Amino acid sequence: MTRTVSILAFIGALLAVDTQVDARAQLLLGLAAWIGLALALRGLPPLLRAQALVVVVVATCAEVVGSIIWGVYTYRLENLPSFVPPCHGLVYLAGASLAVWAAPRKDLLVRVALVAVLAWGIAGVTVLPRSDVGGAIGAALLAVYLIRGRAPEIYAGVFLVVAWLELYGTAIGTWEWAVTIPGTGVPQGNPPSGVASGYVWFDIVALALAPALIRWGVRIRSGFRALPDSA
Repeated sequence: MTRTVSILAFIGALLAVDTQVDARAQLLLGLAAWIGLALALRGLPPLLRAQALVVVVVATCAEVVGSIIWGVYTYRLENLPSFVPPCHGLVYLAGASLAVWAAPRKDLLVRVALVAVLAWGIAGVTVLPRSDVGGAIGAALLAVYLIRGRAPEIYAGVFLVVAWLELYGTAIGTWEWAVTIPGTGVPQGNPPSGVASGYVWFDIVALALAPALIRWGVRIRSGFRALPDSA
């Protein structure tokens, strides 16, 4: 739990500082985020490190499409801040750490996340002042992941982390979600209730690819070690 709180505090500080700087100073925040990710990865099992790095790559590609190209949401300076890619890895580590901490009561963690996302999704199409149909769709999809997914405790941990960061980041103006999903007319909240469903896709890819990447790395290292013997 200490790791989760520390990561959230670090990201929260980055987002707060970002509201006060220009694009050049933002590069320093990116450097700080990469250093923070490197430090967070130290001492972790290889599989977890690989998963976090896969999330960085996949999530960054999704950021380029979702924000820069599609405009579903926009960062304050209308760019992709340099601290965003490494922070995706930190978010994954925070969610995974929360899941490990809650392992003795993982069913409770999943139930809390399930109730929270469904309540948020329903509120977005009933009582919240800004209609959130897109979020409700994402919330329903996330509920399926939590009930039937491969690693529901990790999805639950990541949802809780992402929910806090989205509420915080949009509240201080670091980014803003479009009123409607561009090209569809579907209204969405700021933030959408089901935004964490996208993160679950990142997690699914990470869980699937990380073992293969580790095996690939082992084969490469073995090949390099064998070169002097075959010379």
